[in-house]
Amino acid sequence: QVQLVESGGGSVQPGGSLRLACEMSGDRVSARTMAWFRQAPGKEREFVAGIRFSSTVYSDSVKGRFTVSRENAKNSVFLQMNDPKAEDTAVYFCAAGNGVLSSIRQSHMYGSWGQGTQVIVSS
Repeated sequence: QVQLVESGGGSVQPGGSLRLACEMSGDRVSARTMAWFRQAPGKEREFVAGIRFSSTVYSDSVKGRFTVSRENAKNSVFLQMNDPKAEDTAVYFCAAGNGVLSSIRQSHMYGSWGQGTQVIVSS
């Protein structure tokens, strides 16, 4: 059974940086489509970034600021958040699936989810 555990959330000032981590057990991150989603209070869960093999995809709102990566030796994926803004405040979730690249933004393509980690961007 696949389990995902996120870490690294917390409070950060606008313009700072934060790195989220997601460790997988029960499978290999290298064999899965992995993604980060987020959900702000009162809003629907939205796609942030995803990685499938060597390809990465980003939402327009984070492109150029966030970077998704994978470290096979740690069986983990990461989300490097640079220059965060107040609107990036949300609970961030890691997800694992078997979808193709064209469906990487679709949350229903993911069968395994982490418990989420809170990110607060505030001065």
